[in-house]
Amino acid sequence: MEQSRRSFLFSSGTVGAALIAGQLAVSGAARRTPAWLYRPDATPSSADWDALRRSLSTHKLYRPGQSGYDFAKELYSPQFDYLHPSGVAYCGRTADVAACVDFAARFRLPVRARSGGHSYNGWSSVNDGLVIDVSEMHSMSFGTDTVTVGTGIDLINFYAGLAAKGKAVPGGSCPTVGIAGLALGGGIGVVGRHFGLTSDNIRSLDIVIADGSTVTCNSGSHSDLYWASQGGGGGNFGVATSMTFSTHDLRTIVVFFQSWPWSLAAHVVDAWQHWAPSAPDALWANMHVGAAFGGGPSIGTGGTYIGSVAGAHAQLDKFYGMVGHAPSSSSLVEHSYLSAMLLEAGCATIPVHACDTPPNGSLAREPFYARSDFFSKPLSSAGIKAVLSNVERLRHISGATGGGGSIAFDALGGAINRVSPTATAFVHRDSLFDIQYYTGWTWPGSATGRSNQYKWLTSTYADVHKYANGQAYQNYPDPTLTDWQTAYYGVNYPRLQEVKATYDPTQLFTFPQAITPTPADSEPCRDDC
Repeated sequence: MEQSRRSFLFSSGTVGAALIAGQLAVSGAARRTPAWLYRPDATPSSADWDALRRSLSTHKLYRPGQSGYDFAKELYSPQFDYLHPSGVAYCGRTADVAACVDFAARFRLPVRARSGGHSYNGWSSVNDGLVIDVSEMHSMSFGTDTVTVGTGIDLINFYAGLAAKGKAVPGGSCPTVGIAGLALGGGIGVVGRHFGLTSDNIRSLDIVIADGSTVTCNSGSHSDLYWASQGGGGGNFGVATSMTFSTHDLRTIVVFFQSWPWSLAAHVVDAWQHWAPSAPDALWANMHVGAAFGGGPSIGTGGTYIGSVAGAHAQLDKFYGMVGHAPSSSSLVEHSYLSAMLLEAGCATIPVHACDTPPNGSLAREPFYARSDFFSKPLSSAGIKAVLSNVERLRHISGATGGGGSIAFDALGGAINRVSPTATAFVHRDSLFDIQYYTGWTWPGSATGRSNQYKWLTSTYADVHKYANGQAYQNYPDPTLTDWQTAYYGVNYPRLQEVKATYDPTQLFTFPQAITPTPADSEPCRDDC
């Protein structure tokens, strides 16, 4: 949901746009040195890399110094352009992914999977390793109330294909996010209160695991890996190559936005947090407070409603009554499903094919810092004051060019919260809403400005976090968390460790906050342990 949040902050400073891993036989699998103990005793030669390239159906493998490498190594954020993988392999079929996994295991290379490349900390790439890019695996086929997609499809093209059939699958609104990363980590989005998380709608998926085999996971086959893939986070257990989702009939949806005077901000925040999480499932709402650095604060609300315009009006009237005032400006319009998703993506005025980053589209790559919290009870008056006062501070801070900051709320509840915290790996089932603390700028920006923005984010998080429930969203990974295992996964982490021990006991797939296997199934301790 990041794209529209950025549009909110950095276009006009007010709400003019809305939010944003066959059968397995592990007993015979070879034990390998964990990737985090990367000390290879063999280095792939140029001939080895060429052989890998020839094995790929796409024949696309880019290495440093080769034409196309600089673009191939890019992630969504230019902050991570400093990362220089040894190779970026574009895979067009599952066999390509398996070949890459075998190559990484053979040479003990660090390996990362990449779909949309939106990892908040650049963890979909790695220095001196192999990036397995699945973006060319973007097929889409429909069954009876299901859709099966290649995991390289991005959200806006996923939505376009669904809309052509009058169908929907819940998801976020950032158009270039890959479906794999979104779904594997949960997937909080625009119609989630009605249809659940993206991960709740996964019916089956194919995953290439560490021994190079492909397993099909669903409720009846490899159910442990299926469970872990519903919120356990991308990159932990293997490389997902195909996903089948439940679809829902949806052709039109009502979209609404409101702007409010800053003088009413405390009233709006308090009313919103009591209204949106308890509204009918058909309604989803968000709220943004933010400002450009050196500019005045603003507050806006928005959302969607699955139903009639009159029904949406009735729900909004309740909200306005709780605020005690009408908004200073508002809009409420019924859209086609695709039109609504383009609007939420910040692409209302451009065609689907242009709703992408260069060279294929016209959207800019954007740098940012972000953190997250979940809240199981409404903010107190002191909590509301902490939110607003930190946004007000932005007028006195000098950030990088084009920079701004925001605190963005997403309503939860509804279908999301009716699922048990242990039914899937996604544990965050008792929250009223989540918050994303966010600051972005125009690349590159000054070092001093970026530092000021990071300091604002850190202090704002500290001020508001004390009112949260101690959980954080695994799709918004935060490298500063000291106990990310509990924050992301809670009581589900030990079970996730068991799944990791079964499918990736030697930690071929790893990154700074990767799930580790249960100690009994880890590498044996040596004398210096």
